[in-house]
Amino acid sequence: MRLVLTLHRAANMLVYDLESTVHRPRGWSWPGFRVLFVIWLTGRVEAKQVAELAGMSRAAVSALVATLSRDGLVVKERSPHDGRAVHLSLTERGRESITEAFRAHNEREQEWAGSLSEDERETLIALLQKMTAGSVHFDVRHRS
Repeated sequence: MRLVLTLHRAANMLVYDLESTVHRPRGWSWPGFRVLFVIWLTGRVEAKQVAELAGMSRAAVSALVATLSRDGLVVKERSPHDGRAVHLSLTERGRESITEAFRAHNEREQEWAGSLSEDERETLIALLQKMTAGSVHFDVRHRS
């Protein structure tokens, strides 16, 4: 229990810090950043894939995209092959905004990780990967 509570506390502290120092000043939430980040990495992408990659529901992505579109960061287009599907891409302003935000985000991540030595970081990564990989042996719930 101590392990899980400490892991949860650390993750919450990190996310709150990134959101409050990097993303909120830009008018974004943590989920909004995740949506922009996924679109930035993938390029033009179907909204349902953004939901899967960002670990969010389709409804949450839809609501966020409405705001990001209104703010001139994301463009929504209906798929020419499937009228129900929506493709998302970044505007030029969106690309500039996420690039700048990612730099600040990454700098803050480095500050957090800086409290660990290189060996400690590698060990922590390996342990977390082992823990997540081991989850295939029991009924783990995932966001869909």
